[in-house]
Amino acid sequence: GEAYSFQDFNGRYKLSWDEDFLYLLVEITDDTLYDARKEPLKLWWDDDCVEVFLDEDNSGGLHQFSHNAFAYHIALDGNVVDLAPDREPRLYNEHISSVRSTIGKLTTWEMAIRLYNDQYKDDEANIPVPLKQGKKVGFALAYCDNDGSKERENFIGSVFVPGEDKNQGWINADIFGTLVLEE
Repeated sequence: GEAYSFQDFNGRYKLSWDEDFLYLLVEITDDTLYDARKEPLKLWWDDDCVEVFLDEDNSGGLHQFSHNAFAYHIALDGNVVDLAPDREPRLYNEHISSVRSTIGKLTTWEMAIRLYNDQYKDDEANIPVPLKQGKKVGFALAYCDNDGSKERENFIGSVFVPGEDKNQGWINADIFGTLVLEE
């Protein structure tokens, strides 16, 4: 999108972990919070949202229609959406518990994220992967910013994406950074 000012967008995040969860604190300064779509599975990427990209085993590769990695979109109302292997969007609210608060133009998300491996099956019982010292996880973070347009205006991410098409995180985990869990 067009260049944005510091007043329109600024962001930072922190991560921590224990055996059960990856904890993510995200602070976003956004002059306009926009959530036009009340149906969570329709055009979810065009409203303001935090996008968390996770590749549990840091293997990289394509994941657009698989669970090799996840591209979680956390909406302002807390719904968590990603595409499933059947090419349909699904809610993955059980993967991420989040609380959001906004004071003025500063919005803070606190998230507890369960990690699942690439054997995850929709509509079945799945066991989250326990986290441990030294584990490497593919990770990237982004913010979809829309100040009132039909489509999002900016997509601001935590990793550099080479090439012309910067919108690759939801397709290819090769662009994620590597998060090493340390105490």
